[in-house]
Amino acid sequence: MLPIVDAHHHLWSFAQGRYPWLQHEYDAGKFFLGDYRALCQDFSCAQYRQASEGCNVVATVHVEAERDRGEQVAETAWLHEQHAAHGFPNAVVAHAWLDRPETEERLREHLRYPLVRGIRSKPVTASAPGHSVKGRPGTMQDERWLRGLALLPTLGLSWDLRVPSWHLAEAAEVAAMFPQLAIVLNHHGFAWDRSAEGLKQWRDGMERLAREPNVHVKLSEFGLRDGPWVEADNAVIVRETLAIFGWQRCMFASNFPVAGLRIGYRDLVDAMLRMTAHLAPGQQRAVMADNALRFYRIAP
Repeated sequence: MLPIVDAHHHLWSFAQGRYPWLQHEYDAGKFFLGDYRALCQDFSCAQYRQASEGCNVVATVHVEAERDRGEQVAETAWLHEQHAAHGFPNAVVAHAWLDRPETEERLREHLRYPLVRGIRSKPVTASAPGHSVKGRPGTMQDERWLRGLALLPTLGLSWDLRVPSWHLAEAAEVAAMFPQLAIVLNHHGFAWDRSAEGLKQWRDGMERLAREPNVHVKLSEFGLRDGPWVEADNAVIVRETLAIFGWQRCMFASNFPVAGLRIGYRDLVDAMLRMTAHLAPGQQRAVMADNALRFYRIAP
């Protein structure tokens, strides 16, 4: 069985921290998968192990779980406690606002913890194609936001980029501005619109982003708001992403427990192995494990 490095998952404990989106600010209308009440409970290391039982998961990367923003560093500290007790996660992508006076201070606080490898700080984005927020505070054109982003490579941090497909071309402009910044696109750039027109928009954005050699991509979260998880449809997305970015810059990620709203962990891994079966064995292993080990600097 191939070793698996899960390059993107979440953990949370309501006893240890506050998660507004899961507790008192539930809003299925704003969530990309719709109803997510099944997520509104603890998801622990033990539950992750149970979900991934039978898969050869050798390391994981925890990405910030939108814990209360007053507890950004507390989340990082708690994740280190989980690593000490359970052996994972093996790398942490923390949160810090990039457009605040305290940005550098917060980044340095995270870096007191040895597993921190990167930051995910979502830029302000438009709610739909054709809408524009360009130049507004917190967007990818905001000078304060860009100054904060510029701190990441100087501190040895990567950036987990999460934007919908209609912002991929803008993200490419940012990637070109910071060639020394290691960037990884979350969730395949969200090819939510599977119509011919929607896929063309996604593909054009991905091709533009892939021209920047510092950008990688996570093969993750193929769930759709209004439909089931369909392997044949998702295989098209996976194979096109591999063709655009090359196997050297793609990495498997589960996005559990969120992806569990549509598919089980073992079923997801098995499907991903089938969808990447056209690769040579060493290439498939790189996608399923080695690329994430290298990007997040995890000791094998």
